[in-house]
Amino acid sequence: MIGTNYNGKGERMADKVTYDAGSISVLEGLEAVRKRPGMYIGSVSRKGLNHLIYEIVDNAVDEHLAGACSEIKVTLEADGSCTVEDNGRGIPVGMHEKGVPAARLVFSTLHAGGKFDDSVYKTSGGLHGVGSSVVNALSTYLDVQISRDGAIHHDRYERGVAVEPLVNGLLPVIGKTKKTGTKINFLPDPEIFEKTRFKEDEVKSRLHETAYLNPKLTIIYEDLRGEEPEHIVYHEEEGIIGFVRDLNKKAEVLHDVVYFKGESEDITVEAAFQYTNEFHENILGFCNNIYNAEGGTHITGFKTIFTTVMNQYARQLGILKEKDANFTGADVRNGMTAVISIKHPDPRFEGQTKTKLDNQDASRITAKVTGDEIQLFFDKNLETLKTVLSCAEKAAKIRKTEEKAKTNLLTKQKFSFDSNGKLANCESRDASKCEIFIVEGDSAGGSAKTARDRNFQAILPIRGKILNVEKASIDKVLANAEIKTMINAFGCGFSEGYGNDFDISKLRYDKIVIMADADVDGAHISTLLLTLFYRFMPELIFEGHVYIAMPPLYKVIPSKGKEEYLYDDAALERYRKTHTGSFTLQRYKGLGEMDAEQLWETTLDPETRMLKKVEIEDGRMASDVTEMLMGTDVPPRKAFIYEHANDAELDI
Repeated sequence: MIGTNYNGKGERMADKVTYDAGSISVLEGLEAVRKRPGMYIGSVSRKGLNHLIYEIVDNAVDEHLAGACSEIKVTLEADGSCTVEDNGRGIPVGMHEKGVPAARLVFSTLHAGGKFDDSVYKTSGGLHGVGSSVVNALSTYLDVQISRDGAIHHDRYERGVAVEPLVNGLLPVIGKTKKTGTKINFLPDPEIFEKTRFKEDEVKSRLHETAYLNPKLTIIYEDLRGEEPEHIVYHEEEGIIGFVRDLNKKAEVLHDVVYFKGESEDITVEAAFQYTNEFHENILGFCNNIYNAEGGTHITGFKTIFTTVMNQYARQLGILKEKDANFTGADVRNGMTAVISIKHPDPRFEGQTKTKLDNQDASRITAKVTGDEIQLFFDKNLETLKTVLSCAEKAAKIRKTEEKAKTNLLTKQKFSFDSNGKLANCESRDASKCEIFIVEGDSAGGSAKTARDRNFQAILPIRGKILNVEKASIDKVLANAEIKTMINAFGCGFSEGYGNDFDISKLRYDKIVIMADADVDGAHISTLLLTLFYRFMPELIFEGHVYIAMPPLYKVIPSKGKEEYLYDDAALERYRKTHTGSFTLQRYKGLGEMDAEQLWETTLDPETRMLKKVEIEDGRMASDVTEMLMGTDVPPRKAFIYEHANDAELDI
């Protein structure tokens, strides 16, 4: 392999780099993926399902970053499969030193890829060499066509096992071509995933983000599953400037988007930000085009230096006097929308799903570039600087006022953790083993208290529907008795726009389970609780502590055989088709109708219950949808409900 080459601008010259069979490194085999898919894609829910697409797309984007790919096409096929096609160089097909074609090694061996050093890719999102092989292992089939060296090479796998016979030890050639690139078609395995229908909104959002982060890349999206095919071309020449504009399209903006880019120690930092007349911040972090939902060191570096520089300017301009305390980071970022995108040659993430960046040098370099660039900008743009500082000044005043209100509200009535009149706590104090069930109504709460295992299960009854926090001010939120009870019970505080008192390490329960009736009112209660958690305790969701109980809708008692619980109408329909004898059907209208034994067996017993973990794949989409569904603007809510009506699981 030839060493890395750069042009006079410090850009990689992809056409000077050899990408062949010798570029593929091997670390180990492909054993445990099907047994423990969550280790590689996060979960087997819809989030993990969509992640299969992103793994393949990220590999194509890496080709773009290397200067070898200008177009990626993603097609959701009518048969439920997905096709990802790029015009990159094509995966190497030559014989590898391991005695098999290099492409087969990529798809059938864990940790096999061309990204373990920087001789082929300077920066890459797919660093662990597991993306293609994991998708292969978790698919019913995977079919690949590689256009390279004038020929179209073909390979096929079924549940990770190659079924295409080799020809003279190499992949068979099925045609000739002057093009280059890779085309992969795969069908997710229903034995692995809870559902195998890709969620189009999340896929489109991710592809659009990728286009913003790569302004010279064109991404074509097609969905052939509906009556009318959907075709969208994503090409964003403005890059992350357009991304920030898009994020703020519904807000009142206070100035033009500020953009800067810089490089140090082979790490490139690119950022854009804009302030709006809103009382929250929205900062999205990306590393090598991968969205880091939990942020990481690059976001920390940006926030820290931005706060420092703004406080320096505030004192220079006399906004902060000598006796005044500095603005907090939350003050300074109040109203900020920002996109921080870095390119790192050797990033380290917490987990394969890359939700949090862990490199310390990323913090240092992001802070250096940000500090230099924003001072250059603000020195020349005093009006924008004053706008930003006025946001911080306003936020600080509100924060101080509400800190007093918060103190008064939370200390006026102190709750005992064990005996606040509502919480039936568990005996264990080992948070990793404890669960708390939030139950609506005294009747269901009484049954749950009787049915639970008091060693590790706590019950917190709430009365009716809690406050809709999307529409309420912080003082009303904190004055709500049900919300105060939950804050005290969880033990980790809460966060909001003017400060952060939330500490996840103090959480008293590993699982927070919303247990509501399977009807419209129950769904509304669940939505109100999820809105509270998302807006004021988002770490509970991001770190996987929030669940929704799935109580059964029916109990069937056959004339012969074992009684069964059925959890939805589809299960009842399947039972009717497969059961030959007569049976009695019991319909549960609410949790309060179950006795303690039934409630334990169906909803509380860890061995038999069904729980759904609440996950957020796309932070921007989650925030937009929450605002739309729970806010005050009615027309967009009606349009959303009408558009997504077919996505709902109805109980009629």
